[in-house]
Amino acid sequence: MKLLAYISPYSWIFWATFLWAYFPEVRLIMRSRPEPGQATDRGSMAIILIAGWIAYPIAFSLAASKRFHLSHEKFWFLFGLALLIAGSLLRRYCWRVLGQFFTGNVKIRQGQSVIQHGPYRWIRHPSYTGGMMMHVGCGLALANLMSAVVLFVCSAAGYLYRVHVEEKALAAGLGEAYRDYMQHTKRFVPFII
Repeated sequence: MKLLAYISPYSWIFWATFLWAYFPEVRLIMRSRPEPGQATDRGSMAIILIAGWIAYPIAFSLAASKRFHLSHEKFWFLFGLALLIAGSLLRRYCWRVLGQFFTGNVKIRQGQSVIQHGPYRWIRHPSYTGGMMMHVGCGLALANLMSAVVLFVCSAAGYLYRVHVEEKALAAGLGEAYRDYMQHTKRFVPFII
């Protein structure tokens, strides 16, 4: 039995949704090259990318093997795609809220202040929450528990390192205002973590 992601019309839906969700991510990465002499990123973008390059082939292989297959495949397919779309929409909304201050690089711009509206009112890194939602959604759309776990663990590891680097830069660049913001918000999930 093939995965729904490989059976028409589901395959068309899966890959169209996948491309719609990830194409803006590719554009962001392509325009987020650090300026010469800039080292504030500390390899965090590369780690996020490598984690994805490792995780996706593993996730698809696990799903194809049918080990850890989730029953009610159509439910998980639709739920996973909905989570993928929701994560992508959350990231896009974050890009709009931050405006010119949203970059793929870790850097503080002249005139930047702590943004505390939109999703940033409740959590410090909603864009990364959206990214993890996208990865888990893809794994669930494959109707495979381990695919979702692998994608979550790899993306969470990459984002945790990125947050460590980013928060140091933001605290240094924005000072007490950002440190105070850190005391009143969670990183990824409101009131939890």
